[in-house]
Amino acid sequence: MPTREAGEVFGPRMTLFADVLSIGLATAVACLPLVTVPAALSTACAVLRGAGRDQPVTAGRYVALLRRRLRAGDLAAGAVALAGLLLLAADLALARAGLPGAPLFAVAAAVIGGCAALVGLRACGRPESLTDWRAAVRGAGRDAVADVGGSGLVLLAVATAALCAWMLLPLAFLAPGPLALALTAVDVRRSAGVLLH
Repeated sequence: MPTREAGEVFGPRMTLFADVLSIGLATAVACLPLVTVPAALSTACAVLRGAGRDQPVTAGRYVALLRRRLRAGDLAAGAVALAGLLLLAADLALARAGLPGAPLFAVAAAVIGGCAALVGLRACGRPESLTDWRAAVRGAGRDAVADVGGSGLVLLAVATAALCAWMLLPLAFLAPGPLALALTAVDVRRSAGVLLH
């Protein structure tokens, strides 16, 4: 990163931090319809990935890119994610109702739901998600198994975002920015590792 210029109060890292927070707020607003969550998070990752290529990381660029993204495939990805979340909630509610084998069923449902969420989040961080969700999900599934360290980092980022939102509710509107930054960093880290080998 370039050094601080004369007269500049904050360095480039603080500028990136502010940009991440503004992208997080824009992403949180874009996620409110729920079916737009994958497209909104994927767009945030794409905008943040552009910082490495000296492209502006602004909420305006985010909105412009998201406006082009909201097509049938993106909304279908959102509908699938929402249906999966509702199915998991229903399964866990059934397990709490006292069905035979409920504890084992609840653990299995939570593990399957967690793995699906991990693959979905890693898919949002991949550049392919801008044009082809199926390719992004296939690549994310391979990455989730091959890059266990990256998968752990994604889960840690999700846990941190959830903890911040739980501790102070207004932070929930900023949490998508750092989460998108983490997803992008994990994908860039994986790409750099593949190029080195």
